[in-house]
Amino acid sequence: MANQDFDPLASLRDEPDAPEFDVFLQGMVFLDIVFSGLDEMPHDGREIWADGMGSCPGGVANLAVATARLGMRTSLGAAFGDDDYGEFCHRTLSEEGIDLRASRRYPEWHSPVTVSIAVDGDRNMVTHGHDAPECPTTMIGRPPRARAVLLDLAESQPPGCLDDPTWVEMARDDGALLFADVGWDPTGEWSQDILRELTNCHAFMPNAGEAMAYTRTDTPQDALYALADHVPLAVVTNGPYGALGIDSATGEEASVPTPRVRAVDPTGAGDVFGAAMALGTLASWPLADRLAFAALCSSLAVQHVGGSLAAPGWGDIADWWHAVRATPPRTAYEASVRRRYAFLDGIVPDSSVHTVRRAAATIARLSDA
Repeated sequence: MANQDFDPLASLRDEPDAPEFDVFLQGMVFLDIVFSGLDEMPHDGREIWADGMGSCPGGVANLAVATARLGMRTSLGAAFGDDDYGEFCHRTLSEEGIDLRASRRYPEWHSPVTVSIAVDGDRNMVTHGHDAPECPTTMIGRPPRARAVLLDLAESQPPGCLDDPTWVEMARDDGALLFADVGWDPTGEWSQDILRELTNCHAFMPNAGEAMAYTRTDTPQDALYALADHVPLAVVTNGPYGALGIDSATGEEASVPTPRVRAVDPTGAGDVFGAAMALGTLASWPLADRLAFAALCSSLAVQHVGGSLAAPGWGDIADWWHAVRATPPRTAYEASVRRRYAFLDGIVPDSSVHTVRRAAATIARLSDA
Protein backbone atom coordinates (compact mmCIF):
# COMPACT_ATOMS: atom_id res chain seq x y z
CA MET A 1 0.00 0.00 0.00
CA ALA A 2 1.17 3.53 -0.66
CA ASN A 3 2.31 5.47 2.37
CA GLN A 4 -0.64 7.37 3.82
CA ASP A 5 1.46 9.67 6.02
CA PHE A 6 3.60 11.17 3.28
CA ASP A 7 2.33 12.41 -0.08
CA PRO A 8 4.45 14.71 -2.30
CA LEU A 9 1.37 15.46 -4.40
CA ALA A 10 -0.97 16.18 -1.48
CA SER A 11 -1.48 19.81 -2.49
CA LEU A 12 -2.88 18.70 -5.85
CA ARG A 13 -5.44 16.32 -4.47
CA ASP A 14 -7.76 19.07 -3.18
CA GLU A 15 -7.95 20.84 -6.54
CA PRO A 16 -11.43 21.06 -8.07
CA ASP A 17 -12.17 18.15 -10.42
CA ALA A 18 -8.84 16.50 -9.56
CA PRO A 19 -8.23 13.25 -11.49
CA GLU A 20 -8.56 9.98 -9.60
CA PHE A 21 -5.05 8.83 -10.52
CA ASP A 22 -1.62 10.40 -10.73
CA VAL A 23 -0.37 7.95 -13.36
CA PHE A 24 -1.94 5.69 -15.96
CA LEU A 25 0.13 2.98 -17.63
CA GLN A 26 -0.42 0.41 -20.35
CA GLY A 27 1.76 -2.45 -21.52
CA MET A 28 2.65 -6.11 -21.28
CA VAL A 29 3.15 -7.74 -17.87
CA PHE A 30 5.68 -10.57 -17.75
CA LEU A 31 6.44 -13.05 -15.01
CA ASP A 32 10.13 -12.44 -14.29
CA ILE A 33 12.18 -15.23 -12.74
CA VAL A 34 15.54 -13.82 -11.67
CA PHE A 35 18.68 -15.76 -10.76
CA SER A 36 21.56 -13.99 -9.03
CA GLY A 37 24.91 -14.71 -7.43
CA LEU A 38 26.50 -16.37 -10.48
CA ASP A 39 30.12 -15.83 -11.46
CA GLU A 40 29.48 -16.76 -15.10
CA MET A 41 26.83 -17.92 -17.52
CA PRO A 42 26.46 -21.68 -18.00
CA HIS A 43 27.91 -23.09 -21.21
CA ASP A 44 28.78 -26.40 -22.88
CA GLY A 45 25.86 -28.18 -21.25
CA ARG A 46 26.95 -27.31 -17.71
CA GLU A 47 24.61 -26.77 -14.79
CA ILE A 48 25.38 -23.87 -12.44
CA TRP A 49 23.68 -23.30 -9.09
CA ALA A 50 22.63 -19.73 -8.30
CA ASP A 51 23.04 -18.25 -4.83
CA GLY A 52 19.80 -16.26 -5.12
CA MET A 53 16.46 -16.51 -6.84
CA GLY A 54 13.35 -14.35 -6.91
CA SER A 55 10.24 -13.95 -9.01
CA CYS A 56 8.10 -10.89 -9.62
CA PRO A 57 5.93 -9.17 -12.23
CA GLY A 58 8.03 -7.56 -14.96
CA GLY A 59 7.59 -5.58 -18.15
CA VAL A 60 5.30 -2.60 -17.57
CA ALA A 61 4.92 -3.87 -13.99
CA ASN A 62 8.42 -2.52 -13.28
CA LEU A 63 7.13 0.97 -14.00
CA ALA A 64 3.82 0.46 -12.19
CA VAL A 65 5.51 -0.71 -9.00
CA ALA A 66 8.06 2.11 -9.20
CA THR A 67 5.34 4.79 -9.39
CA ALA A 68 3.21 3.18 -6.68
CA ARG A 69 6.10 2.87 -4.23
CA LEU A 70 6.81 6.56 -4.65
CA GLY A 71 3.27 7.30 -3.48
CA MET A 72 1.66 8.00 -6.85
CA ARG A 73 -1.85 6.69 -7.33
CA THR A 74 -1.33 4.31 -10.21
CA SER A 75 -3.73 2.67 -12.65
CA LEU A 76 -2.62 -0.04 -15.08
CA GLY A 77 -4.28 -1.37 -18.22
CA ALA A 78 -2.74 -4.77 -19.02
CA ALA A 79 -3.71 -8.24 -20.18
CA PHE A 80 -3.45 -11.11 -17.69
CA GLY A 81 -3.72 -14.78 -18.53
CA ASP A 82 -5.85 -17.12 -16.44
CA ASP A 83 -2.84 -19.35 -15.71
CA ASP A 84 -0.95 -19.42 -12.41
CA TYR A 85 1.62 -16.97 -13.74
CA GLY A 86 -1.07 -14.41 -14.56
CA GLU A 87 -2.79 -14.94 -11.21
CA PHE A 88 0.46 -14.37 -9.33
CA CYS A 89 1.24 -11.16 -11.25
CA HIS A 90 -2.31 -9.82 -10.85
CA ARG A 91 -2.34 -10.54 -7.10
CA THR A 92 1.12 -9.07 -6.52
CA LEU A 93 0.34 -5.81 -8.35
CA SER A 94 -2.92 -5.49 -6.43
CA GLU A 95 -0.99 -5.89 -3.18
CA GLU A 96 1.31 -3.05 -4.30
CA GLY A 97 -1.75 -0.77 -4.36
CA ILE A 98 -2.00 -0.58 -8.17
CA ASP A 99 -5.51 -0.17 -9.57
CA LEU A 100 -6.27 -2.87 -12.16
CA ARG A 101 -9.81 -1.95 -13.18
CA ALA A 102 -8.57 -1.05 -16.67
CA SER A 103 -6.92 -4.47 -17.01
CA ARG A 104 -8.54 -7.68 -18.25
CA ARG A 105 -8.06 -11.42 -17.77
CA TYR A 106 -8.04 -13.57 -20.90
CA PRO A 107 -8.85 -17.29 -20.72
CA GLU A 108 -6.46 -19.60 -22.56
CA TRP A 109 -3.89 -16.83 -23.08
CA HIS A 110 -0.39 -17.84 -21.98
CA SER A 111 1.23 -15.26 -19.71
CA PRO A 112 4.64 -14.17 -21.03
CA VAL A 113 7.62 -15.32 -18.95
CA THR A 114 11.20 -14.04 -18.77
CA VAL A 115 14.12 -15.77 -17.07
CA SER A 116 16.80 -13.23 -16.16
CA ILE A 117 20.32 -14.16 -15.06
CA ALA A 118 22.39 -11.42 -13.44
CA VAL A 119 26.17 -11.75 -13.94
CA ASP A 120 28.76 -9.03 -13.27
CA GLY A 121 26.20 -6.23 -13.05
CA ASP A 122 24.60 -7.11 -16.39
CA ARG A 123 21.61 -9.29 -17.23
CA ASN A 124 20.98 -12.04 -19.73
CA MET A 125 17.39 -12.94 -20.55
CA VAL A 126 15.31 -15.62 -22.22
CA THR A 127 11.63 -14.85 -22.88
CA HIS A 128 8.62 -16.81 -24.08
CA GLY A 129 5.36 -15.10 -24.92
CA HIS A 130 2.57 -14.48 -27.41
CA ASP A 131 1.09 -11.38 -28.99
CA ALA A 132 -1.33 -9.41 -26.84
CA PRO A 133 -4.82 -10.89 -27.06
CA GLU A 134 -6.41 -7.54 -27.93
CA CYS A 135 -5.45 -4.05 -29.08
CA PRO A 136 -4.82 -1.74 -26.09
CA THR A 137 -7.60 0.74 -26.88
CA THR A 138 -10.10 -2.08 -27.43
CA MET A 139 -9.18 -3.53 -24.05
CA ILE A 140 -9.06 -0.25 -22.10
CA GLY A 141 -11.65 1.92 -23.80
CA ARG A 142 -11.35 5.43 -22.44
CA PRO A 143 -8.64 5.31 -19.76
CA PRO A 144 -9.30 6.71 -16.29
CA ARG A 145 -8.30 10.34 -15.86
CA ALA A 146 -4.74 10.76 -14.65
CA ARG A 147 -2.24 13.58 -14.24
CA ALA A 148 0.39 11.74 -16.27
CA VAL A 149 0.83 8.85 -18.68
CA LEU A 150 4.21 7.14 -18.96
CA LEU A 151 4.57 5.27 -22.24
CA ASP A 152 6.99 3.64 -24.63
CA LEU A 153 6.50 5.31 -28.02
CA ALA A 154 7.38 2.12 -29.88
CA GLU A 155 4.86 -0.03 -27.99
CA SER A 156 1.87 2.20 -27.24
CA GLN A 157 0.16 1.32 -30.55
CA PRO A 158 1.17 -2.18 -31.74
CA PRO A 159 1.19 -2.96 -35.49
CA GLY A 160 -2.25 -3.80 -36.77
CA CYS A 161 -4.07 -1.72 -34.15
CA LEU A 162 -5.79 1.10 -36.02
CA ASP A 163 -7.85 2.61 -33.20
CA ASP A 164 -8.93 6.21 -33.75
CA PRO A 165 -8.68 7.84 -31.33
CA THR A 166 -6.16 5.75 -29.41
CA TRP A 167 -6.18 5.41 -25.63
CA VAL A 168 -3.11 7.70 -25.55
CA GLU A 169 -4.94 10.43 -27.45
CA MET A 170 -7.96 10.11 -25.16
CA ALA A 171 -5.75 10.34 -22.06
CA ARG A 172 -4.06 13.45 -23.43
CA ASP A 173 -7.39 15.04 -24.30
CA ASP A 174 -8.47 14.44 -20.70
CA GLY A 175 -5.49 16.46 -19.45
CA ALA A 176 -2.72 13.91 -18.90
CA LEU A 177 0.90 14.93 -19.46
CA LEU A 178 2.64 12.37 -21.68
CA PHE A 179 6.08 11.21 -20.46
CA ALA A 180 7.61 9.23 -23.31
CA ASP A 181 10.47 6.79 -23.48
CA VAL A 182 11.63 4.51 -26.26
CA GLY A 183 13.53 1.25 -26.39
CA TRP A 184 16.56 0.24 -28.41
CA ASP A 185 15.84 -0.13 -32.12
CA PRO A 186 16.96 -3.67 -33.10
CA THR A 187 16.65 -2.79 -36.82
CA GLY A 188 19.33 -0.12 -36.53
CA GLU A 189 17.23 2.28 -38.62
CA TRP A 190 16.45 4.76 -35.82
CA SER A 191 13.54 6.19 -37.79
CA GLN A 192 12.90 9.92 -37.49
CA ASP A 193 9.20 9.06 -37.20
CA ILE A 194 9.81 8.66 -33.46
CA LEU A 195 10.72 12.34 -33.14
CA ARG A 196 7.56 13.32 -34.99
CA GLU A 197 5.53 11.35 -32.45
CA LEU A 198 6.78 13.70 -29.73
CA THR A 199 4.50 16.52 -30.90
CA ASN A 200 1.95 15.95 -28.15
CA CYS A 201 4.35 14.74 -25.46
CA HIS A 202 5.41 16.77 -22.45
CA ALA A 203 8.64 14.86 -21.81
CA PHE A 204 11.02 12.50 -23.58
CA MET A 205 13.56 10.52 -21.52
CA PRO A 206 15.75 8.23 -23.67
CA ASN A 207 19.19 6.96 -22.73
CA ALA A 208 22.27 8.48 -24.33
CA GLY A 209 22.71 5.81 -27.01
CA GLU A 210 19.10 6.07 -28.11
CA ALA A 211 19.09 9.86 -27.98
CA MET A 212 22.21 10.19 -30.14
CA ALA A 213 20.97 7.62 -32.63
CA TYR A 214 17.56 9.24 -33.13
CA THR A 215 18.97 12.77 -33.36
CA ARG A 216 22.04 11.81 -35.46
CA THR A 217 24.34 13.57 -32.99
CA ASP A 218 27.71 12.61 -31.50
CA THR A 219 27.35 13.52 -27.81
CA PRO A 220 24.62 13.23 -25.18
CA GLN A 221 24.69 17.02 -24.77
CA ASP A 222 24.09 17.66 -28.47
CA ALA A 223 21.33 15.05 -28.45
CA LEU A 224 19.70 16.84 -25.53
CA TYR A 225 19.73 20.17 -27.38
CA ALA A 226 18.15 18.51 -30.40
CA LEU A 227 15.41 16.86 -28.34
CA ALA A 228 14.63 20.13 -26.55
CA ASP A 229 13.29 21.39 -29.88
CA HIS A 230 10.61 18.68 -29.77
CA VAL A 231 9.33 18.55 -26.16
CA PRO A 232 9.05 20.94 -23.19
CA LEU A 233 11.03 18.54 -20.97
CA ALA A 234 13.97 16.74 -22.57
CA VAL A 235 16.07 14.37 -20.46
CA VAL A 236 18.97 12.13 -21.48
CA THR A 237 20.19 9.45 -19.09
CA ASN A 238 23.81 8.41 -19.32
CA GLY A 239 24.21 5.41 -17.03
CA PRO A 240 26.89 5.82 -14.38
CA TYR A 241 27.65 9.34 -15.69
CA GLY A 242 24.29 10.69 -14.56
CA ALA A 243 21.58 12.56 -16.42
CA LEU A 244 21.08 15.91 -18.12
CA GLY A 245 17.93 17.79 -18.96
CA ILE A 246 16.32 20.95 -20.32
CA ASP A 247 12.92 22.18 -19.13
CA SER A 248 11.82 24.73 -21.69
CA ALA A 249 8.69 25.53 -19.68
CA THR A 250 10.78 26.85 -16.77
CA GLY A 251 13.94 27.84 -18.63
CA GLU A 252 16.08 25.44 -16.58
CA GLU A 253 19.03 23.38 -17.77
CA ALA A 254 20.84 20.97 -15.45
CA SER A 255 23.20 18.01 -15.32
CA VAL A 256 23.72 15.73 -12.33
CA PRO A 257 26.03 12.78 -11.66
CA THR A 258 24.78 9.40 -10.48
CA PRO A 259 25.60 8.45 -6.88
CA ARG A 260 28.44 5.96 -6.75
CA VAL A 261 27.12 2.50 -5.98
CA ARG A 262 27.94 -1.13 -6.69
CA ALA A 263 25.51 -2.12 -9.43
CA VAL A 264 24.14 -5.65 -9.12
CA ASP A 265 21.28 -5.71 -11.64
CA PRO A 266 20.23 -2.83 -13.93
CA THR A 267 16.80 -4.35 -14.71
CA GLY A 268 14.12 -1.70 -14.37
CA ALA A 269 16.51 1.14 -13.51
CA GLY A 270 15.20 3.24 -16.40
CA ASP A 271 11.63 2.67 -15.23
CA VAL A 272 12.54 3.84 -11.72
CA PHE A 273 14.22 6.93 -13.18
CA GLY A 274 11.15 7.77 -15.27
CA ALA A 275 8.79 7.29 -12.32
CA ALA A 276 10.88 9.61 -10.15
CA MET A 277 11.09 12.27 -12.89
CA ALA A 278 7.32 12.18 -13.33
CA LEU A 279 6.78 12.60 -9.59
CA GLY A 280 9.18 15.54 -9.35
CA THR A 281 7.63 17.20 -12.39
CA LEU A 282 4.07 16.85 -11.08
CA ALA A 283 5.26 18.22 -7.74
CA SER A 284 6.93 21.22 -9.51
CA TRP A 285 10.42 20.57 -8.11
CA PRO A 286 13.39 22.40 -9.67
CA LEU A 287 14.91 20.50 -12.60
CA ALA A 288 18.24 19.83 -10.85
CA ASP A 289 16.39 18.32 -7.87
CA ARG A 290 14.24 16.18 -10.17
CA LEU A 291 17.28 14.82 -11.98
CA ALA A 292 19.17 14.20 -8.73
CA PHE A 293 16.16 12.46 -7.18
CA ALA A 294 15.65 10.24 -10.22
CA ALA A 295 19.36 9.36 -10.31
CA LEU A 296 19.22 8.47 -6.62
CA CYS A 297 16.18 6.23 -7.04
CA SER A 298 17.85 4.43 -9.95
CA SER A 299 21.05 3.94 -7.96
CA LEU A 300 19.08 2.46 -5.08
CA ALA A 301 17.36 0.09 -7.51
CA VAL A 302 20.47 -1.27 -9.26
CA GLN A 303 21.96 -2.40 -5.95
CA HIS A 304 19.27 -5.09 -5.75
CA VAL A 305 18.11 -7.85 -8.05
CA GLY A 306 15.04 -7.96 -10.15
CA GLY A 307 13.10 -5.11 -11.73
CA SER A 308 9.99 -4.43 -9.68
CA LEU A 309 11.53 -6.27 -6.72
CA ALA A 310 14.22 -3.60 -6.52
CA ALA A 311 12.13 -0.43 -6.95
CA PRO A 312 12.69 1.75 -3.85
CA GLY A 313 9.95 3.17 -1.68
CA TRP A 314 10.07 6.31 0.45
CA GLY A 315 11.30 4.21 3.36
CA ASP A 316 14.39 3.20 1.38
CA ILE A 317 14.99 6.80 0.29
CA ALA A 318 14.56 8.10 3.83
CA ASP A 319 16.89 5.40 5.21
CA TRP A 320 19.57 6.44 2.70
CA TRP A 321 19.24 10.17 3.41
CA HIS A 322 19.19 9.73 7.20
CA ALA A 323 22.37 7.64 6.94
CA VAL A 324 24.05 10.29 4.75
CA ARG A 325 23.13 13.08 7.19
CA ALA A 326 24.29 11.06 10.19
CA THR A 327 27.75 10.38 8.73
CA PRO A 328 30.26 13.28 8.69
CA PRO A 329 31.68 13.58 5.15
CA ARG A 330 35.23 12.27 4.88
CA THR A 331 35.85 13.10 1.22
CA ALA A 332 34.99 15.87 -1.22
CA TYR A 333 32.65 13.44 -2.99
CA GLU A 334 30.69 12.73 0.20
CA ALA A 335 30.43 16.44 0.91
CA SER A 336 29.11 17.06 -2.61
CA VAL A 337 26.45 14.37 -2.15
CA ARG A 338 25.24 16.05 1.05
CA ARG A 339 25.00 19.39 -0.75
CA ARG A 340 23.30 17.97 -3.83
CA TYR A 341 20.63 16.16 -1.83
CA ALA A 342 20.02 18.78 0.84
CA PHE A 343 16.63 19.39 -0.78
CA LEU A 344 15.51 16.04 0.65
CA ASP A 345 15.35 17.65 4.10
CA GLY A 346 12.09 19.26 3.03
CA ILE A 347 10.75 16.16 1.30
CA VAL A 348 11.54 12.88 3.07
CA PRO A 349 9.74 12.00 6.31
CA ASP A 350 11.56 12.71 9.57
CA SER A 351 10.76 9.12 10.56
CA SER A 352 10.80 6.31 8.00
CA VAL A 353 9.20 3.71 10.25
CA HIS A 354 5.84 3.66 8.46
CA THR A 355 6.96 4.45 4.92
CA VAL A 356 6.98 2.01 2.01
CA ARG A 357 10.04 -0.14 1.38
CA ARG A 358 11.00 -2.74 -1.18
CA ALA A 359 8.95 -5.91 -1.13
CA ALA A 360 10.07 -9.44 -1.88
CA ALA A 361 7.33 -10.76 -4.16
CA THR A 362 8.00 -14.37 -5.09
CA ILE A 363 6.15 -17.53 -6.07
CA ALA A 364 8.54 -19.45 -3.83
CA ARG A 365 8.12 -19.31 -0.06
CA LEU A 366 10.89 -16.75 0.38
CA SER A 367 12.90 -14.67 -2.04
CA ASP A 368 16.64 -14.72 -1.50
CA ALA A 369 17.46 -12.76 -4.65
